[in-house]
Parts: sequence; structure tokens; C-alpha cells
Amino acid sequence: MREEQLAIVKGLVAVAWADGTFASKETEMIDAVLSAFEASDDEKSSVKEYAKTKRDLSHIELQELSAEDRRQLLAHAVVLSFVDGEQAAEELTFLTDLAKTLRIPDSEANALLAASTLRAKRHLKLLTPTK
Repeated sequence: MREEQLAIVKGLVAVAWADGTFASKETEMIDAVLSAFEASDDEKSSVKEYAKTKRDLSHIELQELSAEDRRQLLAHAVVLSFVDGEQAAEELTFLTDLAKTLRIPDSEANALLAASTLRAKRHLKLLTPTK
């Protein structure tokens, strides 16, 4: 896994903690992203250990993220905020703060947040399958 991919995943860990709870559905999504990034078993274990501790915006490794990586992180973060079926108010506030931390201009961030929210809502049944 490349350094920027690891930084994206660690950023998603902070998003998962945004509402104060790192839920099992959030763990599943982090695992799916790790698989998509073809993380090794050691990398997966390292991220799982990292995720045991509450993380916030200060833990995001900006120096590892290109402009495109930052936008990818924000888009993934929106999807992650819906993975349990609804987006908590704390998560929405966190996403706005995340966009500022990632130094994405407001107009672009607003458009990206809106498009990602629409996509997440459209695919909500895929994110939160019924048993």
C-alpha cells in the first residue's frame, strides 16, 4: 500500500470516530478500503491497531496527500458517514471541518460534499444491507 493510501485510510479512521463511536459497519468499510488498496496483512493489522484509539482532524497526515488524494478522502468520508444508515449531525460538522483541514476551497468542497452525499443516499441499501 502506498503512503498516500495509508494516509487516506487513517483519515477515514478519524471520520469513523467523528460521532464518538467506531461502529462495526465503519470497521467493515475501513476493511473494504484496505482490501481495495491491496493492503498487506501487516498493514491491515497496523490500521486496526491505529483505529483502537479515538482520532480526530489533527491526526490527518496532510503532507502525504496530494490535492486529488484530499478530494478522494473527502468523498470516501461522506460515504463512511452514511454507512450505519444515517449521517449524524456530528459527522456532518466533521465533514465540513475536514474539507477545511484538507484545504479544499469552499465552493469545490460544497459541490463535492453534495455530490458524494447524493451518491451515498442513492446507494444506501448497498451500504446498509438488511439481514
